[in-house]
Amino acid sequence: MIVRSLPDGTTAIIGQTDHSRFVGQLAAHWGNEHFARPEPYDTVARAATYHDYGWLPYETRPLLNLDTGRPYQFNELPFQPATLAAYQACIDWLSGIDPYAGLLINKHRTGLWQNRYGSLRRPTMQYNAGPGLRPEIQDFIGRNEAAQRAGLDGIDPGQLQINYRLLQVWDHLGLYFCCRPPREESIDPVPENYASRDGEGVEIRLTPVSDWEVAFDPYPFDLRPLTLQIAHRRLPAATFASQGDWLRAYFSAPLALLTYTLT
Repeated sequence: MIVRSLPDGTTAIIGQTDHSRFVGQLAAHWGNEHFARPEPYDTVARAATYHDYGWLPYETRPLLNLDTGRPYQFNELPFQPATLAAYQACIDWLSGIDPYAGLLINKHRTGLWQNRYGSLRRPTMQYNAGPGLRPEIQDFIGRNEAAQRAGLDGIDPGQLQINYRLLQVWDHLGLYFCCRPPREESIDPVPENYASRDGEGVEIRLTPVSDWEVAFDPYPFDLRPLTLQIAHRRLPAATFASQGDWLRAYFSAPLALLTYTLT
């Protein structure tokens, strides 16, 4: 989950599933005269919407970092074998509903530990990537990359690669909006259509207009402007004395929305 301090002094707790649904909104509105609409549309939007639902079991019992008194950020959580089991269950679940969508989120998950397979030059910081992966993670990657190769029958590999690259763009945008206030940033390369080869695409520049409005250049969405919302739990405190205090605050917190306008 994402723990974010807001300007009014409150703390927003954004679940990875909340982030995931926001990413799904980005995917669902992607495409205009300059950017191709996702193909196949419903499958790609489905994958984007549910790509991080492997975090759902954790969100039923999120942990407090007892050294800091703050709930763990998603990228600071100590390794737990149950996390890999939850990721696998999510991949298997979505694959049973939509094999193509399952293949996309499978590749997304294994790619996060491997610099997103080099799909983005910018931003240079890639979440969850790093050397010296634990043997359990290496095994997870090996099993699932084998499943990805086995699941390619009847699928256009070029189209799949573009959809994977788009999912990385949308996932990064989701983190951009969820983790902290808007700031100058660029994402590169962003494929414009399904003829783009690896490494090809345009640079999209993000410029804050206000705390809640961001300008995109070039603009990739179907509505101008586009208003999107991020669901979260709003807490008055940032730190907690115990795991029990944290869970009481977490489960009793009111639900709220962060609303952004994309121009």
